Amino acid sequence: VQLQASGGGLVQAGGSLRLSCSISGRGFRNYAVGWFRQAPGLEREFVAAFSRTGNYRYYADSVKGRFTISKDGAKNTADLQMNSLTPEDTAVYYCAAGTRVITSESRASSAYEYWGQGTLVTVSS
Repeated sequence: VQLQASGGGLVQAGGSLRLSCSISGRGFRNYAVGWFRQAPGLEREFVAAFSRTGNYRYYADSVKGRFTISKDGAKNTADLQMNSLTPEDTAVYYCAAGTRVITSESRASSAYEYWGQGTLVTVSS
């Protein structure tokens, strides 16, 4: 399984970006998908995820109400719509997928088996 994250770039504070994560093979069916980010000098942190069934979505408190995670079955992508961006959102964003992620572990990076290479998001003030 290979994941490919894209859509990062430079945006002004208050702006929006949409990240996409594509997956090889049969798409994201039966995969839990998570987005994580890592800012310079900081540990990787959870951003958003949806469960294997797609019925549940989870968000970090810092992005709740601004970011939306979704799946596009036609394109085989898992997307992260990011609105009202702030400089604190600057980071490398990673998508991850897993077949054995249980609900209580959705925010844990260790629960995901497959990782994309990351895409850089830079928000200027």
